[in-house]
Amino acid sequence: MGRVEELTERYAHHIATPWQRTVSGAQRVIMIVYDKELERTIRARKLAFEGSTRQAGHDWHEADITNAFAVWMAKDEYRDAYFESPEDLQLKLDAEFAEFVAGRIRGTLTRPEVTTASVVAVFGTGAIFGFTRMSKVLKLIESDIKGRLVIFFPGQYENNNYRLLDARDGWNYLAVPITLHGSGSTL
Repeated sequence: MGRVEELTERYAHHIATPWQRTVSGAQRVIMIVYDKELERTIRARKLAFEGSTRQAGHDWHEADITNAFAVWMAKDEYRDAYFESPEDLQLKLDAEFAEFVAGRIRGTLTRPEVTTASVVAVFGTGAIFGFTRMSKVLKLIESDIKGRLVIFFPGQYENNNYRLLDARDGWNYLAVPITLHGSGSTL
């Protein structure tokens, strides 16, 4: 069995387990952690994850943040000046970009058709690397999670720490990890 198929099987087993309703927003997050070189394969086979979700009796919605930086930057009236002096962009990134990404995901989380039985899957997390932290984005949207939020996460998980794209620093988060080395606890 291939690595993506094994991840899909672990996810299918987890998502089919009855959900506790009294958990916090942070505990409603499922992190599917995989080697960064599997990103394109994961995207090509995302229908398998969707199918497992629907087979378990949940509906599926997607949020893609791959182009979040490009969209955010294109809307800024001073974008040309930032390209001339990129070091000036850091302050604006720190102040605004995490909220912009959170808003993109929140837009899906708060749709009327998204319920407590819904899964919202987030793709493109690797694209925000170097611009903001996924931990910061998740903190901003925790209260908007009704059902489950599935983050497709190219990186590593070890000792309760998530590291996007294998970066040196990681963060500890309450999410349920689904990896090739184990599937975390069932919530």
